[in-house]
Amino acid sequence: MTNGASGGTSKLNTGKQDTGTWESVFYSASDGLRLHAADYGRHNPATRDRLPVVCLPGLTRNTRDFDDLAKILSTDPKAPRRVVSFDYRGRGGSAWDKDPSRYTITVEAEDVLSGMAALGLEHAIFIGTSRGGLIMHVLAATRPGVMAAGVLNDIGPVIEGAGLAQIKAYLSRMPRPKSWEDAAQILADAHSKSFPALTGPDWSDFARAVYVEKDGKLIADYDPALVDGLKGVDLSTPLPTLWPQFEGLGGMPLMALRGEHSTLLSEETLIEMKNRVPSLETVTVAGHGHAPILHLEGIPGILAKFFASVDKQRRH
Repeated sequence: MTNGASGGTSKLNTGKQDTGTWESVFYSASDGLRLHAADYGRHNPATRDRLPVVCLPGLTRNTRDFDDLAKILSTDPKAPRRVVSFDYRGRGGSAWDKDPSRYTITVEAEDVLSGMAALGLEHAIFIGTSRGGLIMHVLAATRPGVMAAGVLNDIGPVIEGAGLAQIKAYLSRMPRPKSWEDAAQILADAHSKSFPALTGPDWSDFARAVYVEKDGKLIADYDPALVDGLKGVDLSTPLPTLWPQFEGLGGMPLMALRGEHSTLLSEETLIEMKNRVPSLETVTVAGHGHAPILHLEGIPGILAKFFASVDKQRRH
């Protein structure tokens, strides 16, 4: 299969299936690194007449962030869709890179293109959470044709330094949990002020998405070298903005979700995004911070309605 990033070869291997609704898929990046994706609804003929959905997680996050949403979308009785979520290098089921300098948005965008080529995805509706939305900005400048529509989840062309500082501080002092119950409590202690809408079971689900058990211990499911990359970010000066790339995204149907208590995407930036791209649909998610959890607060229904409107526009 042709590699969308470099014209090389992407090897595709499937892993264990979960009751036939999804499967783990492994493919090769252009530099040979083994990368992972979760593929939902691929073998359901009913999904083939609709645009697939590609999900891109945040900085240290993985495909499990989208598991509940993907199952909802791919098994919708009226309009099921194929959903593919990607683990970037160094996260989740993907291999860690021996060269941490390659943990960049540009390289990760190339990896996503390689994965799409390996999985036969020519274009899709993209959902980008945080860093995933920044990757969408890169694709808008380099390969806009792969995106038929987009959803930016609590991210935009302006990143607030205060919000990034909070993420940096949290990741730097993140304690190691002794049990799954402890993991849920650690997350609740750190994030409950930003996510007052979450309940006990939500924090447990959150923990299962963030941590993984290895050798009898719970650890965060990413290469620690990712956090080292944040150490060199100078937060004393404004971060570079991506307005030209964002305006490039405005050429397609576009939605932006913002957590009510987000410190990374400000209300002012969201207003300016709407001013620059009047067709942008905006949603504020009550009771959530950075970034809204996509299977809660009725978000799947909001997304399904947006996706249906994209399908309708493409038919006319």
